[in-house]
Amino acid sequence: MRLSAPVYSLKRQARLLSRKENIPLHQALDRVAAIEGFADWGLLLARAGATTPAGRLFALLTPGDLVLVGARPGHGKTLLSLELAVEAMKSGCRGVFFTLEYTQIDVLERFRAIGVEPAHFDGLFEFDNSDAISANYIVRTLEAAPRGTLVVIDYLQLLDQKRENPDLMTQVRTLKSFARDRGLIFVFISQIDRSYDPAKKPCPDISDVRLPNPLDLSLFNKTCFLNQGELRFQAASSVRNKPFAANIHT
Repeated sequence: MRLSAPVYSLKRQARLLSRKENIPLHQALDRVAAIEGFADWGLLLARAGATTPAGRLFALLTPGDLVLVGARPGHGKTLLSLELAVEAMKSGCRGVFFTLEYTQIDVLERFRAIGVEPAHFDGLFEFDNSDAISANYIVRTLEAAPRGTLVVIDYLQLLDQKRENPDLMTQVRTLKSFARDRGLIFVFISQIDRSYDPAKKPCPDISDVRLPNPLDLSLFNKTCFLNQGELRFQAASSVRNKPFAANIHT
């Protein structure tokens, strides 16, 4: 059965339906799936195949990476980051989600939006929305995390919102060193500056990251930006010390 539109477009339809009819996102996704001829959203995703953008992106990540995922609100950066955590768990690694924005119910609903039940992964997923989240807190929490654990931080610009926390540059450097030493993958969700104009540039890039406080963005060795269903990935080559880019369309 051929889908009437790409999965990203169907997700957008479901988000609009959710807002229009004031129903949970997972219900809207199931209704869109029904229109496509599937019993639920999970079955639709299974039909879409295993070669998802998240799956292809995860294959490009290695322990020690610091990954920046940026997009404007509503363009899928949180869902993509959770999908990366799912890919890690599929490979037998842990997925950890630190957030200063969402409740556990919010995250569970987003898991359902991508057709996933965290309970199926036998305790591999961990959710943390402590008010104390900062680099030092994350390091303490992950002291015993096994190599290959994928850690999502939601989101970058909130790490130093409390005055008692170190500045953002110091925190990212701390996490970069920790990721390298312990073989973890850190995925930072990032805001995009309001000055970004999609009419002039189809997808944001590193120059569009919102930086209320100073931060050396070269600390991130891989970046991923999304807009209107397009995903652009870039990694810094450690061999040639030159960037290479790949476009992955969702």
